[in-house]
Amino acid sequence: MAAQFEALGDFLDDWLELPTLCSDGETRTFRIPSPSAEDGLRVDRITTAAARLALGGSAMDETILNDEEEKDLFRLVLGAQHDEILAQVPWTRFRHVAMTTMVWITSDRDRAAKYWAAGGRPPQTAPNRAARRSQNSGSSESATATTTRSRGSTSTTKAASRRSAKPKAAGST
Repeated sequence: MAAQFEALGDFLDDWLELPTLCSDGETRTFRIPSPSAEDGLRVDRITTAAARLALGGSAMDETILNDEEEKDLFRLVLGAQHDEILAQVPWTRFRHVAMTTMVWITSDRDRAAKYWAAGGRPPQTAPNRAARRSQNSGSSESATATTTRSRGSTSTTKAASRRSAKPKAAGST
């Protein structure tokens, strides 16, 4: 018997909601719609080419974006929300909203959420403070184990015994 599939609209979200602190101090949730299939493919093509270049691959011979399209990449990913977000948030937040949306378009909601939470840094470099705190707060041993001793705290006994083991120079008493 063939499997029954639910309609895509029943379980797949066609938008991304990103709560963002705006310039006026208020947090607003921007609901960014999924781009058209054509625009989604264009964003995917752009990010794939950029990833190849970033990984040291050779440049593509084909022109991916003309100058106007390149200028409007964020407009492409943010769609109808572009102007509203641009008017309400500073550049760093605007860029993070747009880049998170790009991750969602080219990958999935989970990866976009990880990118969002990491502040745009790759996951391996993004600090997870809550996890580190919970590991270190479990016992005083774990806090001690993570402390690095400074070089200045080496034992003077070892240094003194090394000095006394040196052979004496000829003519010394």
